[in-house]
Amino acid sequence: MKSALHALMLVLLLVGASQVQAQQSRSLIPDRTLDIVQDSGYLNVGMYKDFPPYSYEVDGEARGVDADLGRRIAEGLGVEFRPYWIIPDENLGDDLRNHIWKGHYLAKTRIADIMMRVPYDSTFKYMRDSTGEMINEQVVFFGPYQQERWQIAFDSNRLDEVETVAVFQYHPIGVEIDTLPATYLTSAFGGRLRDQVQHYRNVGEAFRAMGEGEVAGVMGMRAEIEHQLEARQGNGFAKAGNGFPGMTKQVWDVGLAVRHTHRALGYAIGAIVDRMVRSGEMAELYASHGLSYNRPGYYDEILGPEEEAE
Repeated sequence: MKSALHALMLVLLLVGASQVQAQQSRSLIPDRTLDIVQDSGYLNVGMYKDFPPYSYEVDGEARGVDADLGRRIAEGLGVEFRPYWIIPDENLGDDLRNHIWKGHYLAKTRIADIMMRVPYDSTFKYMRDSTGEMINEQVVFFGPYQQERWQIAFDSNRLDEVETVAVFQYHPIGVEIDTLPATYLTSAFGGRLRDQVQHYRNVGEAFRAMGEGEVAGVMGMRAEIEHQLEARQGNGFAKAGNGFPGMTKQVWDVGLAVRHTHRALGYAIGAIVDRMVRSGEMAELYASHGLSYNRPGYYDEILGPEEEAE
């Protein structure tokens, strides 16, 4: 009987200790409400590191269209813009957990006030795990500011045109490893393109390979493609105008995320972003970076369908 009692007491002590540890861990996470952010005088803007043309560093300064949007958001709140660099984990859910609502186990006090470039998508928002629990219930998604899409660039010295991705049955094409283009091109048309798909660390490396003749085309997000084309003018590289048959998600809205307890901060930032979209300031911001812009599909029912950008 004594052994059973001692075992029960040990279990209760361990459970109690784990609960205290969890509470202490949560208490380390900064409570960055709207009032606290404004009183502190700065906004920690979470952006992916080394991700041109969206967010990257040059001589220690944050550059890119997301960095400039972060600056305008901070200015609208009357605070200083502070870049908070995110190195991507295995998936977006991990990134949101580590940098928005829970904090990384190695740095609980390091957390972003907002996170840029997250999907504004109801399916992703309400995703559930194998037990039926909502994966992202600790996060609020808001402020759609751009509609993103996939794009192919090709070497016009090797190909006259690209009317369909099927041409890459006969010519090699570069993609960033572990991305949807990599999955799509290796499975499209019954896998007939698989042997021509070459994988690279990022879109910039794929363009380098195209410049060296390793591939005849590159597939990535449109802004990434346009950024690389701008940097390589005169090489004979061009954008293809094709679609992607069989690809389920060809366009998607991009927005922001905050911790679910910081909704007021999200409302204030959402109002700034909404004004920029409606006034055309967001489109001008993208144009200043040499990038095409499509308004988020979220606004179609509010403002009417947008004319398709070239």
